[in-house]
Amino acid sequence: MNNTFIADDTSAHDEWPVIPIEQVAEINPRVDKSAIPDDLPVSFVPMSAVGAGDGTIRVDETRLALEVKKGFTAFLEGDVLFAKITPCMENGKMAVVPKIVNGYGFGSTEFHVLRPKSGMDAKYLYYYVSSQSFRAKAERNMTGAVGQRRVPAPYLKECTIPVAPLDQQKRIVAEIEKQFSRLDEAVANLKRVKANLKRYKAAVLKAAVEGRLVETEAERAHREGRRFETGEQLLQRILETRRSQWNGKSKYKEPAAPGTSDLPELPEGWVWATVEQLSYVNVGYAFKSSQFEAEGVRLLRGENIEPGRLRWEDTRYWPVEKVEGYRSLLVQEGEIILAMDRPIVTAGLKLARASHADLPCLLVQRMARMRCINREMEGYLYVAMQTQRFVRHLLGGQTGTQLPHISGSGIASFVLPLPSMVEQHHIVAEVDRRITLLSETEAQVDTNLQRAKSLRQTILMRVFSGLLVKHLSPSKMIATS
Repeated sequence: MNNTFIADDTSAHDEWPVIPIEQVAEINPRVDKSAIPDDLPVSFVPMSAVGAGDGTIRVDETRLALEVKKGFTAFLEGDVLFAKITPCMENGKMAVVPKIVNGYGFGSTEFHVLRPKSGMDAKYLYYYVSSQSFRAKAERNMTGAVGQRRVPAPYLKECTIPVAPLDQQKRIVAEIEKQFSRLDEAVANLKRVKANLKRYKAAVLKAAVEGRLVETEAERAHREGRRFETGEQLLQRILETRRSQWNGKSKYKEPAAPGTSDLPELPEGWVWATVEQLSYVNVGYAFKSSQFEAEGVRLLRGENIEPGRLRWEDTRYWPVEKVEGYRSLLVQEGEIILAMDRPIVTAGLKLARASHADLPCLLVQRMARMRCINREMEGYLYVAMQTQRFVRHLLGGQTGTQLPHISGSGIASFVLPLPSMVEQHHIVAEVDRRITLLSETEAQVDTNLQRAKSLRQTILMRVFSGLLVKHLSPSKMIATS
């Protein structure tokens, strides 16, 4: 054995020998390409067509043989593809090749091809080489430069595998797939729960801004026989405050009232208002990267926000002594922050409120900040800006395809229902209560999803370590998992 490799420490079993893989499978076997007509359609499998850790493979893409005979890896139905390059190998990009077009397949040169010999089941071989324990050893034996490390073919040939009789291999594969099928069903159920939680959150937010989540202030006032401040009266107070606080050089410009002819009827005591009427919408500044330092005041960039929170794993700093000229861009606790570049990602809208732990930080270009004129209502505005209605508003004004972008004026023009301040407090408290419960449930679901993922590897580990235990049947081996 080549001394540059770490040898397996597995000893042979009395009945099921542990032998080098090259004795049970050809590694990167030759395919007679001259026998394949140039105009023959064949299956083509790029690295992206092989799933990470789940054995899935897409073979729906076809190319003419002439296009792929050179510069690609050839394989046949029943071969096992094994990604050799980092991080694909560590991620488990391995699969058994299913039925392919005209019996020939070509794909990425970053695949090793393992062709089972007589007496070796392809799926048995796949489950063994795709197990986490096998991949961990392979990772330690990778060679090459950082970012281009690969599992060398000689190492793969010399790796050992416990070889049961063929009928036992098939029983083991059947038992593994039965257990995996149960796991897949459990995972599907968990994902459905997660999707339902997402829909429930959207429904809570929608009900909150439509006056259906808590008893309205009008209903309370009528029941208690008292008067109350309406949303219209609150809006007028806010606009008066906005006018009185103006200290700009130009003449004060009253924010435009929203057009309401196409908007639905609101609950008693509510009124339509725009984000611009209720808050100051500011966009950050393009701080020069040449002046960034190793420490100082954090710069709040697009990389520092995700749905629901600000994050500081990747942080840039502005010198403390240069902050004076940018004090207006210092974020305050409770302010609402929204990413303007690619604001909507898979996880949701990149919207968050600044907490005390996030301060101090400076607002950078392509980041928007909403500071309510009446700071008490920032909680309610944050609720309204998490609704699907706000997301649809942003999508309607989004520009760019490579890098979707929204404008400050687009944010400011959003029209939202405004209840009284007292009712806002009730709404925010109830939303917080329900979202907290939802988040706790979602965390449990995520934990169980991760556990299910680990259990797949636990099953494989115990199956193949069980093969080294005398007289242990496949069903008993998996039952211990």
